[in-house]
Amino acid sequence: MLSAIRNVFRSGDLNKKILFTLFIVVIFRLGSTLPVPNVNMVNLSGCVKQAAEASDETAGLFSMINLFSGGAMLQMSVFALGIMPYITASIIMQLMTVVVPRLETLKKEGASGTAKITQYTRYLTVILAVLNATTYVSMAVNKQIFRSCPDDVVHSNELFPIVVMILTMTAGTGMVMWLGELITDHGVGRGMSILIFTQIAARFPDSLWQIQQQKGWFLFLLVLAIGLLVMVGIIFMEQGQRRVPVQYAKRMVGRKMYGGSKTYIPLKVNQSGVIPVIFASSILYLPSMFAQMFPTSKVSIFIGQYFVKGSEWPYNVLFFLLVVSFCYFYVSITFNPVEISDNMKKYGGFIPGIRAGAPTARYLKYVLSRLTFPGSLYLGIVALIPTLAFVLVGASQQFPFGGTSILIVVGVGLDTVKQIQSQLEQRSYEGFLK
Repeated sequence: MLSAIRNVFRSGDLNKKILFTLFIVVIFRLGSTLPVPNVNMVNLSGCVKQAAEASDETAGLFSMINLFSGGAMLQMSVFALGIMPYITASIIMQLMTVVVPRLETLKKEGASGTAKITQYTRYLTVILAVLNATTYVSMAVNKQIFRSCPDDVVHSNELFPIVVMILTMTAGTGMVMWLGELITDHGVGRGMSILIFTQIAARFPDSLWQIQQQKGWFLFLLVLAIGLLVMVGIIFMEQGQRRVPVQYAKRMVGRKMYGGSKTYIPLKVNQSGVIPVIFASSILYLPSMFAQMFPTSKVSIFIGQYFVKGSEWPYNVLFFLLVVSFCYFYVSITFNPVEISDNMKKYGGFIPGIRAGAPTARYLKYVLSRLTFPGSLYLGIVALIPTLAFVLVGASQQFPFGGTSILIVVGVGLDTVKQIQSQLEQRSYEGFLK
C-alpha cells in the first residue's frame, strides 16, 4: 500500500492534480462555514442545538439537502444549498432528454450537443437555487424551520437584507458548481461527486462522536463494525455486473480485414446508482411540506402520525416501494436496448446465439429486468438502514452510515480510485490497489 501511494506522488502530473483537488476541497469547506449576511450566529447556534436535542421535524424535512451540504444548510452558510440544486437540475435534464425531441437531438450530436445540454443545466441550477434560497430564507425569517426555538436567527426582517441573503446563497451555489467543474477539468475524479463526498464525509466524525457520548464505547464500536460490514456489502454489489458477450463479424474494407474482435456489454446489478433513493426521498418530502403549510387539517394530522419522523412503518414501506419502482423507471429511461441493438447491427456486432435486431433488443431487455430486480431490492434495503439504526442507536439522524450517504461515499470512492489507477497504469506503474 505504501508503494502504491509512493507511485501516486512520484508522478508529477498526477501529484499536481491531487494537490489541486485538495485545494478546491479546502475552499469548499471554508465556504461551508462562512455565514451569509444578516444571520445572528449566537441565536442560530442555540436553535440548531435545541433542534438536535428535540429531534423535531426540521431534520426530517431538510435531511437530504442538509446531508449534501455537510450540515451547512442549518448553519445558513454561503454554501448552504450545497450541490443539491445542481443534482436536481441534472436529474430533470436527464428526464427531459427522453421527453423533449430537441434535447434528444442535442444528445445525439456528440460533444457540441452535450455542451449545450450542460449550459441548460447550469441555467436551471441557478433558477432552482433562487427558488430554494427564497423558500429557505422565508421559512427561517418566519421561524418555520426551528419551531422549538423562540429566538430570531436573523438580525433584520426588512426586504433588502433578506434579498442579500437570497442572492448570497444563490451565488454560493453558482460557485459550488464552478468549483466542481474545476476539479473535473484540472483535478482527479468527477468534480460534483468529489464535493458531495467531501460534505458527507465531513459529518462522519461528529456523528460518531455523538454516538460515543450518548451511548458509550460499546455501541460506538458496534456502529463502526456495522458500518464496515455495510461498506463491504455495498462494494460487492456495486462491483457486480453481468457481462453480455458481443462478437463483431469480419469485414473486408479495401484490402484490409476489419472486425472479428470479441468484447462485452457490462450491465451492473445497480444500474441506477443512488438516483432512485433521491427520487423517493423527494416525493416523501411533499407530505411533510403540506403538513407544515396546513397544520390544522385532518390530512396533516394523519401525515404527522405516519410520514414525518421517518421511523413509522407506513413511511418505510412506502419508501421501499418507491425506491424499487424508481429503479425500474430510471433504468428504463437511461438504458435503451433498441438503440444498443441498432448500433451493434450497424457495425456488424451480435450476441452469440441471438439474432441481430429485435431479438437482441428483447434479450437485453430480459437480462436487464432480471438484474434490476435484485439491484432494486438491494437499494431499498440499504435505504432503510437509518430506520434500523433508529432501533439500534435511538436516533437515525445521528447514524453516519445511512443508506444514501454510504452509497455516495462508496460509489465516489470507487470511481476516484479507478481513475487514479488508470492514470498510473498509463505511466507503466502497477496501479493503486495492486
